[in-house]
Amino acid sequence: MGKSLYEKVWESHAAAELSNGQTQLLIDTHLIHEVTSPQAFGMLRDLGLPVRHPKRTFATVDHIVPTDQFEQPFADPLADAMIKELDRNAKEFGVTYFDLKSGKQGIVHVVGPEQGITQPGTTIACGDSHTATHGAFGAIAFGIGTTQVRDVLASQSMAMSKLQVRRINVDGRLRPGVYAKDVILHIIAQLGAKGGIGYAYEFGGSVFDNFTMEERMTVCNMTIEGGARCGYVNPDETTFEYLKGRNYSPTGAEWDAAVERWRAVASDADCTFDDLVEIRAEDVAPSVTWGISPDQGLPITGNVPRVEDADTPAAKASIAEALEYMKLEPGSPIKGTSIDVAFVGSCTNGRLSDFREVAQYLKGHRVADSVKAIAVPGSQIVDALCRKEGINEIFTEAGFEWRGAGCSMCLAMNPDKLIGDQICASSSNRNFKGRQGSPVGRTVLMSPLMVAAAAVRGCVSDAREVFEVGEAAAV
Repeated sequence: MGKSLYEKVWESHAAAELSNGQTQLLIDTHLIHEVTSPQAFGMLRDLGLPVRHPKRTFATVDHIVPTDQFEQPFADPLADAMIKELDRNAKEFGVTYFDLKSGKQGIVHVVGPEQGITQPGTTIACGDSHTATHGAFGAIAFGIGTTQVRDVLASQSMAMSKLQVRRINVDGRLRPGVYAKDVILHIIAQLGAKGGIGYAYEFGGSVFDNFTMEERMTVCNMTIEGGARCGYVNPDETTFEYLKGRNYSPTGAEWDAAVERWRAVASDADCTFDDLVEIRAEDVAPSVTWGISPDQGLPITGNVPRVEDADTPAAKASIAEALEYMKLEPGSPIKGTSIDVAFVGSCTNGRLSDFREVAQYLKGHRVADSVKAIAVPGSQIVDALCRKEGINEIFTEAGFEWRGAGCSMCLAMNPDKLIGDQICASSSNRNFKGRQGSPVGRTVLMSPLMVAAAAVRGCVSDAREVFEVGEAAAV
């Protein structure tokens, strides 16, 4: 009987079986940032322990760094202190640090892949829930808490329970104007925000076979929003081509040997899964969220649900809560909902391909006067490449503010925040209450091109109509 990639990686990294039934799992790569690491390093000092394998640990600043100020000291004393603390810890413990002066700083889930640190068949941990992003490379990647960050720093391992594996196939051809972001919003809407609890998701089918690495990263990034602990795509030629020549990728004979290992780690053709979900690509539409959970989504042509549409008391209560918070009219079209802010960026959709795609349609258009629009590259390298191609100029000429690299308005642990009950068209990954900095701020998740369409029209819009993308046929 064949094995899945998840089983192969788990078995090859299992260091010990614990008395409570968990496994002590070796972690190949540990990614850290300024928010969840200070306390962990403090615990190491209290215990008199070093970082066990400092060359396996990589640090960057992303969450709290301001995107409109590039020189320290920062106006926010907390941000300034946290960044200085990470610098201190990296130097003291010998950790590689991509700081603001390196030209390599950025969101941790953008930096890892673009540096070639993220590799197939490895285990990756980071004190951030969207660590699942790295699964796009055929890695098993987990978000962890600060105590576990301490454990990985001290022992290069952590205790975990083995997951079941659900295979999700998306087959067929996506229609024009439908993107990877729409695929994952569709999956989450179908399976639910808690549907993946206890699972790892393996994504496959012809759509994933044809996806670029950056598209695969977008889907894996939001696996956690569907309740799964991690998500991955089997490594293939697309993976190898992306990694070849990157700073931390193997070279020469070591590269050839690595590719052979990476091919072998992919799921066997005769392996079995604990669950199987089949999705037709033609059923996926440009999607947006309407509520306060990523699974509260619908096609752009859909209507906001009514409480009475739900068939259980819990579902009715959930819809009622979301409608009240979002201030939406039950049964009304989601298209046409006015927005105040538009945000393109985040570890979900802040990569070069995201900005390229928007730029080719945005050129010649203008952001509505009523909208504040910001574009935030996911890393300094993405920023530099966008500037080289003139992409930043297209955005600024259209009325977007082009910012420095960081998490920005995805979670607003920095100055980029909503004000009052502003509503934001966002290419990020979470639409929770208060997620974007205001306790009453409202978030509508969508693809980057849909954000641009909303920015131009001043309301939630169908990008296929705004930019004449393929056929703007009703879904």
